Amino acid sequence: MTDVARRAGVSRMTLYRRHPDVASLLQALMTREFSAIVEQVEAQAPALPSGRERLVQMAVDGVDRLTRHRLFVRILDVDPELLLPYLTARLGAFQQLVVAAFERSVAEGIADGSIAAGGGPAAVARTLELALRGFAVGALAEGAEAARATQLAELRRLLDGYLRAQAP
Repeated sequence: MTDVARRAGVSRMTLYRRHPDVASLLQALMTREFSAIVEQVEAQAPALPSGRERLVQMAVDGVDRLTRHRLFVRILDVDPELLLPYLTARLGAFQQLVVAAFERSVAEGIADGSIAAGGGPAAVARTLELALRGFAVGALAEGAEAARATQLAELRRLLDGYLRAQAP
């Protein structure tokens, strides 16, 4: 915390008033950095013909960006246990933002007939977040660029198949 305060040009007390410990500071940093990815992906969403295609593209782009983010890669390299509560026990602010974005997109895809209603937008959105969580930490945290491209293509296929509305 002393080093962070010095680099930020603030007193340690100022930093401790806002963040009582390093874990709190890292949580705030992860929320800020990773939430920016969701905003970028939504803002740059391509004009594809269906809600399903847009959602799949945004999800794959988001996972790709997250798993390339310097902070995410560093945490996985130095202290992967820091992510454990978000994998097993709690839904963090970033994950809540992802679920909300997915829920909006799922509702759009259900409305245009490209996404199966399933248990409704909230259930589908939560299921997507759960699937992507493991994928980001496991599949894409390692490997060469060729393997990454293959894994992202398989993720796209998985998401498209799960979301696709079945013909009557």
